[in-house]
Amino acid sequence: MIEPITGRYLRLVLEGRPHRIYFEEAGQGIPLLLLHTAGSDGRQWRDLLNDAEVTARFRCIAFDMPWHGKSSPPEGWQEEEYRLTTAAYTGMVMAVARALELDRPVVMGCSIGGRIVLDLAAEHADALRGVIGLQGSAFVEPYYDTAMLHHPRIHGGEACAAVVSGLVSPKSPEAARWETLWHYMQGGPGVFKGDLHFYKGEGDLRPKLARIDTTRCPVVLLTGDYDYSCRPEDTLATAEAIPGARATIMPGLGHFPMSEDYPSLRRYLLPVLEEFAARR
Repeated sequence: MIEPITGRYLRLVLEGRPHRIYFEEAGQGIPLLLLHTAGSDGRQWRDLLNDAEVTARFRCIAFDMPWHGKSSPPEGWQEEEYRLTTAAYTGMVMAVARALELDRPVVMGCSIGGRIVLDLAAEHADALRGVIGLQGSAFVEPYYDTAMLHHPRIHGGEACAAVVSGLVSPKSPEAARWETLWHYMQGGPGVFKGDLHFYKGEGDLRPKLARIDTTRCPVVLLTGDYDYSCRPEDTLATAEAIPGARATIMPGLGHFPMSEDYPSLRRYLLPVLEEFAARR
């Protein structure tokens, strides 16, 4: 059986440098832009892209950030260290939306994607229909040394997978758990570490939360409770700091709900998408 997913490449300029970005899409209707987690790629959204109930009303688009998946680094990458920043991340998402001519998309991201949607809501409210953050919070306290994620005496892919393995719920289906980890094992050298520069250092968005106007850009946060990286209390504190934001804690789900156990996430996600579809 051929899945109803189309993969293509998009050429665009990010921060003054040409890039070739890979993206996959399925469905038609309201644009739904999907952001993967740190160190992984758009394959995490495979089950959503195959969900006919979602794609009947939403044009679902998952792109690989530069350095991730099928999106190569820019020319000259060998002379630099990859480090993701808030400005670069938000600029990238909006550049992809403009290049694909998306009319006020809903943006949904997980982990670092669940963090950056808060910046998008603060800085680009009128360009978006709303945002959904999975495992999203404005800040997390660093809890391990990222140096081991890129070290000449450590297998980077296996180390990255080992680090995140404790964030995957043991209640999730075994095959989906291991596929989620396989994506991490395939990451490029230093890429996961570079993403965590945003997640655990530069990207503290707490000062911006009060600026978010949920009457212009609704904010919904969905967080699994099996997660010591973005803990339920972190998500709830973030929602409390944003007037009008909504947060739901999902029992038994881990840090990668869309890839480790999509059927369980789906029960919480479909009503949220229905609300966005009903908005004018």
